[in-house]
Amino acid sequence: MHLERLIAILEIIAVSGRAISVSDIQKATALPKPTVYRLCSALADHQLIDSDEENSRYVIGERLIRIALLGKSDVDVRRVAAPILAKSAIKFGETVYLSRYRNGGIDIIHVETPNNPTRGHIYPGLGPLPQNCMASAFVIAAFAEDPFRQEILNNVINPYKAARNNAKGAAPLDLDPVRVAGFAHIEQATEFGATSISAPISIGTLGATFAIGVVGPNDRLLEDTTQKIGKELIKISSQMGGAIQLCNVSEV
Repeated sequence: MHLERLIAILEIIAVSGRAISVSDIQKATALPKPTVYRLCSALADHQLIDSDEENSRYVIGERLIRIALLGKSDVDVRRVAAPILAKSAIKFGETVYLSRYRNGGIDIIHVETPNNPTRGHIYPGLGPLPQNCMASAFVIAAFAEDPFRQEILNNVINPYKAARNNAKGAAPLDLDPVRVAGFAHIEQATEFGATSISAPISIGTLGATFAIGVVGPNDRLLEDTTQKIGKELIKISSQMGGAIQLCNVSEV
């Protein structure tokens, strides 16, 4: 019964489309007002709803949005992301991919290649993040919330750095420069001379759990080009974040 009441309150707040008061919730549920206060307080303590302290009104909380975001299927995310990625691949003339944080690691969930049969490109594949796309690991870690950041550092970045100790190439030594720039790039991430550039995709006020990236040969992705693409990716990531947010939150 207690759980049913909590779910009922969440549903009422979700479908209201606006901040809603305890009085409104009480009228909709027919529960005693002290009970509504107690249940709302419990939901707010767990960040499932957020309150406006001045007016005591409630909206769906960041934690519930995060649950919906992390649980959304790749199919639905790809559906809204694919057109943006395809347009970007044509614009840059390089492979563009979408990656997401999952189970302590990072997977590539969609790839678009340039529509130019006369120009070679690098295909990173789908699944666990390969070394030639490690810029995505750095941007997601730099802009992720603390628990996610530590998992990415432990499971993805630190093993990568250890493997690169005696190899050519460079990776960021810390995440502060990535936060300042808003994107990351790694040169010679593999022996084949690939450069990856990536920008984080933040959903609302949540940290980044997705990233958009570009990967291509070093001889094409020189410093000036890399900086230009990085700044463009920041703009595109904002557009992508809005699309993914609608894909995930509108159904809540």
